[in-house]
Amino acid sequence: MVVTLDGPAGVGKSTIAARVARETGFRYVNSGSFYRAISQAVLDSGHDPTRRDLVLETARRCRFALNGGELWLNGRPARNLQTDLIDRWSPVHSGIPELRDIVNENLRAIGRAGDLIVEGRDMGTVAFPEAEVKFFLDASIDSRAGRRFAQGVSGLSMEDLRRRIEERDKLDRDKPVGALARAAGAIYLDTSDLTIEEVCAKVVQEIRKRQSTGS
Repeated sequence: MVVTLDGPAGVGKSTIAARVARETGFRYVNSGSFYRAISQAVLDSGHDPTRRDLVLETARRCRFALNGGELWLNGRPARNLQTDLIDRWSPVHSGIPELRDIVNENLRAIGRAGDLIVEGRDMGTVAFPEAEVKFFLDASIDSRAGRRFAQGVSGLSMEDLRRRIEERDKLDRDKPVGALARAAGAIYLDTSDLTIEEVCAKVVQEIRKRQSTGS
């Protein structure tokens, strides 16, 4: 079974998907980490991050794998991906249609290996349109900025984070391919006033229901 969680930046998808995966025994993939890892590889290589040809050349050389639930890139753990610099370039690189094809091919290969919960922006619409269970998580911009600020991983002020999230939302919704959108049949959850535990309980409940009915 494939379960997709889509939604804008800062809505809590990663935390929720990881917890649900632990509770259900599903493997967990954060699709955004693939794009972030590619951006990191581009930056680490010293390539000009504005050069589409060099970005795609780097992406084609990337070899992804899940190792103990952790994403590995080219034989090494893909870590330290939540930086302001990667925040800047990942949305730009993920807007390249050919790069999205590369990532989606990797995601589908992982999905064919067994039960998977995957989160991102277009998992239920593009990557896994036939997924058995789909969710769309949402939250107010103020709530999302507050959560990111509380994580303590950004050097930006609350107002700058809010502006960055607004810019990210526009980029995600205006992408020519893989734009942020609610998939047909996706269950909508506004997490602004819900705890992580409450959201996870709703997601797990729906997964169990689908498993018991086989639909």
